[in-house]
Amino acid sequence: MSTSLDTQRFSEMIKSKRGSKGLRVLASEIGVSASTLSRIEQGNLPDIDTYLRLCDWLEVSTDYFTNSNSSLEDVQNEVIAHLRADKTLPPTTSEALIQMINLAYASATKESQI
Repeated sequence: MSTSLDTQRFSEMIKSKRGSKGLRVLASEIGVSASTLSRIEQGNLPDIDTYLRLCDWLEVSTDYFTNSNSSLEDVQNEVIAHLRADKTLPPTTSEALIQMINLAYASATKESQI
């Protein structure tokens, strides 16, 4: 499984929200340099601190711009791992939820083959 950042979508959303506001004014508000903001609007990859600041300004989660090529099985296994690790759930509840999830993924896989 690998994950990448959709820089085009990220830059387009920044441009859209910035609207007619000047680049320097916005950069100052966010706390980044105007040249950094300009590079990001051109589709370049930001550093992590800038990325976090911009996601906060855009009011989106940091996962919003990520592309993941994980398989259905990867996602299913991740959900199951979270349920097993959740100490707030009684073991019988976790296992019941895992069985439901396995059935749901089996059904989704079957439907996608039709």
